[in-house]
Amino acid sequence: MNAVVERTSDGWRAQLSLGFIHDGRRTILSHRKHYGPLVIQKPFYPEGEPCHIYLLHPPGGVVGGDQLKLDVEVKKKAHALLTTPAAGKFYRSNETTAVLEQSFSVADGAFLEWLPQETILFADSHVQMQTRIDLEKQAKFIGWELLCLGRPASGEKYTLGNCQQKFSIYRDEIPLVIETTRLHGSANVLNTHWGLKGCNVMGTCIAVGASKSVLQAVRDAEILLEEGEFTVTLINDVLICRVLAMQAEPARNAFIKAWEIIRPCIIKREASAPRIWFT
Repeated sequence: MNAVVERTSDGWRAQLSLGFIHDGRRTILSHRKHYGPLVIQKPFYPEGEPCHIYLLHPPGGVVGGDQLKLDVEVKKKAHALLTTPAAGKFYRSNETTAVLEQSFSVADGAFLEWLPQETILFADSHVQMQTRIDLEKQAKFIGWELLCLGRPASGEKYTLGNCQQKFSIYRDEIPLVIETTRLHGSANVLNTHWGLKGCNVMGTCIAVGASKSVLQAVRDAEILLEEGEFTVTLINDVLICRVLAMQAEPARNAFIKAWEIIRPCIIKREASAPRIWFT
């Protein structure tokens, strides 16, 4: 469906809705509807049955007043992997808030992998981000989100601005994970020992359907960062990896290494990295 672009004085409005089904041979994109500048490339099948999708935001960044919404539904037995070709960017604004809402629904026997590249918050950006994953009882999920505060390589620190981020996972309407983060450019939490310890990058990787053996496998890998920390824990069948780092690349590489270990255990497939990660 062709995009109908709406640019108001307050910002862009963009919405993308995707549906995936298994046709007996492989996962296919059964539904796609977009409004405004939020689209996808064609489906890719580098490993046969699973469907790889690259999400695109043609403007290249989000400014104050923009509102982006993503809805994804993965039907029974389908397997979808979604990623992005580049880092997401939230630019500085005049205290006008940019909003990103992402909703994922995964049916029994289906798999969802949500593996976007990092999100960069420019100094003096004002952002609200919400991600919700709804799983049926036998659904499986692996996903991560990485947040970069400022652009230290360009000498820009996150000394102004604010971000409210909520990430939640439900299984049959019962909450498994609910996390809310509020960051302000001048907050002590950015630099204190009990907070981010001066790190510019923070991230969480979560896998639902894990076990103690998966936890031990990730721990045995001894994923280390030269500057930063990587931790992993297990709550029931939810595996939670966290990273603090000074740069995005080592944090992303730590999550990729963890994913390469977790995926064969949960989804019973060896990791097949999207080609866009190497371009």
